[in-house]
Amino acid sequence: MMRHRVAALVLMGLLTGTAAPAGAAVRVSAAPTTLATDIGETVAFTTTITNEGARAEGALIAHLNILSIDRATYVDPEDWSTSRTRYLPPLPPGGTQTLRWAVKAVGSGVFSAYVAIVRPESTQPPTSSPAVTISVASRRTLNSGGILPLAIGVPLLLAVGVGTLRVRRRAA
Repeated sequence: MMRHRVAALVLMGLLTGTAAPAGAAVRVSAAPTTLATDIGETVAFTTTITNEGARAEGALIAHLNILSIDRATYVDPEDWSTSRTRYLPPLPPGGTQTLRWAVKAVGSGVFSAYVAIVRPESTQPPTSSPAVTISVASRRTLNSGGILPLAIGVPLLLAVGVGTLRVRRRAA
């Protein structure tokens, strides 16, 4: 099943090379294409949009998308990045625009991030970057953010207080 999904992504041009529709003058690359992190950490990658055409490209829109390779894992891209859409100025022939994308890993597993470039004044399909594979390790900890002493200490303090109160009442 996983092979079918990977094959579909390769056919879509998301995993290999730089994707662009036939005849498109805009090409998108991504670097790095593989990242590894832990839940709660922020990682970053860049995309470079290049106008390989002979004429200027009008204003472009770059949009970050994130999906999970595992169909059982729900992904809300807005949780991963609050800045997913960028409006770019016109790109002259041979011109490039490099964008930095920061994403916060909110779930464990393997995810793919890619950037789609849309031409708002055109009927051409979007141009997508290659997928950036983000492997997020689950983090298991008993002391998440220093909460363990508080979680043990408060009930213990209450038990000591109640015990002391009972001893005083019996003694009186």
